[in-house]
Amino acid sequence: MPKKDAKPVVDVLCVGFACVDLNFNTDHHPAADEKLRATAMHTCGGGPAANAAVAIARLDGSARFCGYLGNDAFGDAHIREFEHDGVLADSLSRGEAPTPVATVIVKPDGCRANISYRSTQAISPVDALNFADYPAKVLLVDGHQPLLSLALIEEARRVGIPSILDAGSVSDGTMMLFNQVDYLVTSEKFARDYTGEDDPRTALAALDGSAPFIAITWGAGGVYWQDEYGQHHTPAFDIEAVDTNGAGDAFHGAFALGIAQGLKPKDNIRRANAAGALTCLKVGARSALPALGAVNRLCGLN
Repeated sequence: MPKKDAKPVVDVLCVGFACVDLNFNTDHHPAADEKLRATAMHTCGGGPAANAAVAIARLDGSARFCGYLGNDAFGDAHIREFEHDGVLADSLSRGEAPTPVATVIVKPDGCRANISYRSTQAISPVDALNFADYPAKVLLVDGHQPLLSLALIEEARRVGIPSILDAGSVSDGTMMLFNQVDYLVTSEKFARDYTGEDDPRTALAALDGSAPFIAITWGAGGVYWQDEYGQHHTPAFDIEAVDTNGAGDAFHGAFALGIAQGLKPKDNIRRANAAGALTCLKVGARSALPALGAVNRLCGLN
């Protein structure tokens, strides 16, 4: 019999970074000592794992987020966003260190620059949760809570829960975790920086052995991925990007949900590609994350 206080089983437990994004649209990148007036501003919650959790919820999946938010107005606002989208935040940590903040400068071509601040105290303890008390079908980590993530990956391995790393860049956290998970999904930046290769297939080959399943999201070049049957390529959707911020988060959330739902890799990556592409059509990461109906339409499913 389940314990009276047992938490509901979610499709994906998302562990890592949460922040608040301050998005400024500009006509050009500011030069040295230039005072630049933004053409628009948009504020919303952000962070790879946090955005992935919201992406999962908007695709009609269930998600729990574990990470850190400060005892401040930004933290309160972020929790309200989680509640609005139905993301469970019953295992996150809060403290006196401020909620991390990211300032995102979005240029007319959709490319962005990012300046962020995060206190070294903005971290969850290594024993913040476990799968016995907070059950999930899949674990997704982004490398920003490395000690907690490593403990959960090891527990997931013991109990048979698939684990995924969103490796956005080479960092202490991603280097600690990249060869510990079942699914390694890296950005083009991580793949280039880690392998020193500029060709996606060569970079994929250089990552061979890091995980049973490896994928590299290569922007407009699509996704290059490798499983036990060899290398594969899934093209990107042809879109005109307005803001690429959050596309990777949407991809990772959709991909993790697909694993929980038992989708075949090819179908899963195509749907995750669609979620990422649709995110690029609006300004702001969190607010641009698409609903399931829009993703299915882009995939030709309805």
